[in-house]
Amino acid sequence: MEGTHTMPDPAAPPTPPVPLTALLAREDLALRQIAGPPAGGVVVHWVHTSEMADPYPYLLGGELLLTAGVHIPEAAGPGAAYFDDYVSRIVAAGGAALGFGLAPVHDTVPEALVAACASRGLPLLEVPPRTTFSGVARAVWQLMARARLAELRRVTEAQQSLAAAASRPDPVPSVLRQLAQRLGGWAVLYGPEGAEIAGAGRRPGEEARAALTRLTEVVRPVRSTPRASAAPETTGARPTGPAAPARPDRPTPPASATPRTGAVGARPTGPTASAQPDRPTPPTSATPSPGPTSPAGTTAQPAEPADPAQHRPTPPASAAPHPDPTSPAGTTEGQPAAPADPAQPDRPTARAGAAPRTGAVGAWPAGSGAVRSGVSPRPDAGPDRSAPASVTDPDRPAPSSATDSVAGLHLAAYSLGAGHGFVLGVATPQRAPGDHTVASVAAVLLSLLTGEQQSGTGAARSSALVRLLLGAPPEEVASLLGDGPWIVVHARPDGDGAPDPVAASALGAALGSALVDPAGEVVRVLVPADRAPAAPLPGWTLGVSAAVAPYDWPAADTQAARALARARATRAPLLGHAARPALADLVPPGEAAAHARTLLAPVTAHPALTETLRTWLSLHGGWDRTAVALSVHRNTVRQRIARCATLLETDLDDPDVRMELWFALRQL
Repeated sequence: MEGTHTMPDPAAPPTPPVPLTALLAREDLALRQIAGPPAGGVVVHWVHTSEMADPYPYLLGGELLLTAGVHIPEAAGPGAAYFDDYVSRIVAAGGAALGFGLAPVHDTVPEALVAACASRGLPLLEVPPRTTFSGVARAVWQLMARARLAELRRVTEAQQSLAAAASRPDPVPSVLRQLAQRLGGWAVLYGPEGAEIAGAGRRPGEEARAALTRLTEVVRPVRSTPRASAAPETTGARPTGPAAPARPDRPTPPASATPRTGAVGARPTGPTASAQPDRPTPPTSATPSPGPTSPAGTTAQPAEPADPAQHRPTPPASAAPHPDPTSPAGTTEGQPAAPADPAQPDRPTARAGAAPRTGAVGAWPAGSGAVRSGVSPRPDAGPDRSAPASVTDPDRPAPSSATDSVAGLHLAAYSLGAGHGFVLGVATPQRAPGDHTVASVAAVLLSLLTGEQQSGTGAARSSALVRLLLGAPPEEVASLLGDGPWIVVHARPDGDGAPDPVAASALGAALGSALVDPAGEVVRVLVPADRAPAAPLPGWTLGVSAAVAPYDWPAADTQAARALARARATRAPLLGHAARPALADLVPPGEAAAHARTLLAPVTAHPALTETLRTWLSLHGGWDRTAVALSVHRNTVRQRIARCATLLETDLDDPDVRMELWFALRQL
């Protein structure tokens, strides 16, 4: 199995590549290929003009290098080694092609240059006198813009079709079918235990399915009990192409070099460049070999982005991430690519002849053999950190996605965001720009579809609701919702207006509970006692009950309502029910309730009077605060209290009377 690559979300996608064939097809340019391999497999990422004898330090990789031959010395004859050295340096830098402009310096392309490009495998284009170099550059940018627009249209159409599939009666199979159709491959949903739940599209062979199953372990969240295959392994890196030329001013990456961050443009695999005898090369043995028990057969060490603006040695390219041609416009896997500045040609960057660089768009070379997600292992690294971060270090989150290639298929795994261990797997015969974005959209939809209901939480709540509707007491269904005591929270949004369902759901999420009732102007939330709010929530006024057992939920609901009323009256953002022993607790409950019913009988027939009296007494006879708590005018409060005094035939200014009435109201 070839290298596995984790894919953090890129910060900004680079421009898409341009096939060299598309550039040759432009009649207005009249370009003609006169040497080198067929243009069918060559892509261009940049256009750069240089008359330097050694363009190597000024190239990022993937360029169409344009020259008029000003740099060619007069002494360079047909058999001079100058042309071979010049072409070898372009190949070593990862140049995509060389364009030679006719006139005013040369009337024809030098035969030695044609021979050198043919031997080195570098496409050589003849630029006619009527075609300017700026015209070639403009044509490349136009083709890039068209490719980007086509990709955006494809992604938009896929998003719409996936969203429509998610709304069908069988959403999960429909989304998988639509994804398989859009990518032209196989899409499968894996459960938390690694079993295939549903699949769609052309089913691959056993080898590819087994490799995809192993790939899911790279992105699946770590469990409390590590799997047997979770032991750390050593870094593996398979050669991707011929070795690059060595240089004395910087270490040369090993032959197994993989792409690295810092250059925008994928470097196609090229022939072996001539080594420089006076320039040391780091030993390739510095790269550890792969371990046999890795979940994906490879490592999961992140890569450090290289800075092309710094004249300093670059870490071995075998420790760098690979570009993702399936990301939007060919975005980068591993670390986001730092945009290169073509206006500053004096920034040298270490080269790895056959290794493409991060930030490029196009197919990455197969067999690159390294897993990357953020920090590159160096030859002098200490302890081995080759296994996926989610396996070796539970404190580090698993990557959201990973890719691999096996049996001629491109594999990708996406962790679904619900956090319950579901993984989306994709196997396609080829990767195209935008595939990563399309698959990511499907992963988001499947996360929503497999979140609560499939995890068991939603099913448990549904079961509890059915039992309650069928007459089961709360204490019998409470175990389905969780263990331990509960609290009831009453919440009211600041300002006027009733809370909308979205705001109510957000409140429940902030409190850590999905048991939310957005009834009227007050939102009621049933919350486990260990998640009781310790601090106010911005935009809300909260009243919190005491922690109670399920059979006391109705009493807790009353406590929360009273706490909310007091919180609004005192303009406190959070107020809890104060439960402490009192003198009233010394009276037997039955006798206390009987006395309360007798004493308050004249007003209990009028609920508004009872609630007004309760609130007024709790706020120490404050007219304005009572009016705020009840959302009525203060004159209404005065009228109601006067009516209570008349019905009860008592003086409410007497503190003893107030105490007795408060005692009685607490029993109702």
